[in-house]
Amino acid sequence: MTRDELTEQSTLTVVPDQEGGSAAGIFRSRIAVLIFFAAILLVAPPVFSQSMAVPVRDTSLGPPAIAWVTRTVSAHRVVQRTFQSAAAKTAVSYHLYLPAAYDREPGRRFPVVYWLHGSGGGLAGIPAVARHFDEAIQAGKTPPCLVVFVNGLEMGMYVDWSNGAAPVETVIVRDLVSHIDATYRTVAAREGRLLDGFSMGGYGSARFGFKYPEMFRAISIVGAGPLQETLTSTPRASRVRAEELLARVYGGSQARFRQEGPRALAKANAMTISTGSLVRIVIGSSDETYENNAAFHEYLKSLKIPHDWIVLKGIGHDPEAVLKALGDANWSFYRKAFGAR
Repeated sequence: MTRDELTEQSTLTVVPDQEGGSAAGIFRSRIAVLIFFAAILLVAPPVFSQSMAVPVRDTSLGPPAIAWVTRTVSAHRVVQRTFQSAAAKTAVSYHLYLPAAYDREPGRRFPVVYWLHGSGGGLAGIPAVARHFDEAIQAGKTPPCLVVFVNGLEMGMYVDWSNGAAPVETVIVRDLVSHIDATYRTVAAREGRLLDGFSMGGYGSARFGFKYPEMFRAISIVGAGPLQETLTSTPRASRVRAEELLARVYGGSQARFRQEGPRALAKANAMTISTGSLVRIVIGSSDETYENNAAFHEYLKSLKIPHDWIVLKGIGHDPEAVLKALGDANWSFYRKAFGAR
């Protein structure tokens, strides 16, 4: 019996007994009403009991989101493509911005920007970033380039996970880069590759750039995290979330987190980076990760790794606000990376 049927039936039972207006009849009618209302409560709890429930905030990361193929994002001059990854053993998607010059000049090869998104997957930011590049290229502020919006998973950390479930680093550095060079007219050398990323993507940019300086010449580290020496807590995550992330990605090992982090990688390859790489760190003065970025800046100085240290006054952890505050200074880094004046 549905709730509507029960309600209808209970309504009918409250009609006064016009045949015999005895007290006993009225009493029996009232008992019947109570019985039917009890049935309603047992069979179908009323809606108001749900609306009054207080939601419990889930502070856990939940099950791993390993979505190697994402939904398609609609953006100007952006297409979604997939490639077969040997590391992931499946198809992996990426989005790609192609400048108008790519169609106009079929004999030309173009540098490539690998854009590493932050936690959450980064799909929502693709249209704004693509528009940002397109407007700058059209205005002649930076040379035409391809922009590859990688799929680094929602919380992939740009690391091969300890348990083997998500070889994010290998998928991107080995499989995706070789696919891009084989499929498009690229400058297939370190001089033609620039890493850029925000937040988790800034961490990934530092990791890839310092671990593979022979592959990537230019390294842009923006609003990056986590740059601290241990993953016990972070400025933008609770201790519980930090512990869950450490367990999922790094096998619960602080030693592995340090080994895989930009600090250890920069130290291991300091000479190569200092003589051949172009590095910048960009951070807002109001960003919660500012102190960790400042400490990382000092650490690179101690390793004698040249880099630009750019602090944007009053800017928080907001990628669009960062790009707006950088203005044309952003493109001077790109021009220098791509050998343009």
